[in-house]
Amino acid sequence: MVRYSLDPENPTKSCKSRGSNLHIHFKNTSETAQAIKGMHIRKATKYMKDVTLKKQCVPFRRYNGGVGRCPQAKQWGWTQGRWPKKNAEFLLYMLKNAEGNAELKGLDGDSLVIEDYRAHGWINPYMSSPCHTEMILTEKEKTVPKPEEEVAQKKNISQKKLKKQKLMTGTELNMNMCVHVSRHSIYNIHTSTDRA
Repeated sequence: MVRYSLDPENPTKSCKSRGSNLHIHFKNTSETAQAIKGMHIRKATKYMKDVTLKKQCVPFRRYNGGVGRCPQAKQWGWTQGRWPKKNAEFLLYMLKNAEGNAELKGLDGDSLVIEDYRAHGWINPYMSSPCHTEMILTEKEKTVPKPEEEVAQKKNISQKKLKKQKLMTGTELNMNMCVHVSRHSIYNIHTSTDRA
């Protein structure tokens, strides 16, 4: 068995794919794999096919020295982008391989998400630049929405209004006491109002 540089958190719900000594450039592969990280497998395969047909570009964020600008990179919030066809074809092959591994494990192919990738390479003066690429896909769990609790909406009341309300409630209590006392004797009403 081949050793991967990263182990998934839940091995039963994930599948792996790996390519060693691929004759593709490491920097282009790294940027292309970064673009599909976090995507569903169906969306990622469609995106890789669009890259090979030059319908969508790969944004070059890290290794962008000498990379030209293209208007297709605006959808990624970036200005520089390319269409690395060979890298997209290899990553598409790896996605198909990972999907086959998922079917072998009994995972749902539609809910797979690209969790992580690794692209290691040699940057050497020779004409070949071999690259080692790993990809881990994880079955995404369905999120259950949290039940909504009925919460009484709190009104925003200024401090002045709160003080007025407190004063009003305090005077109402005094007035109620006066009325209650007034039933017994008129003398108590005059004394309580004089004190207030």
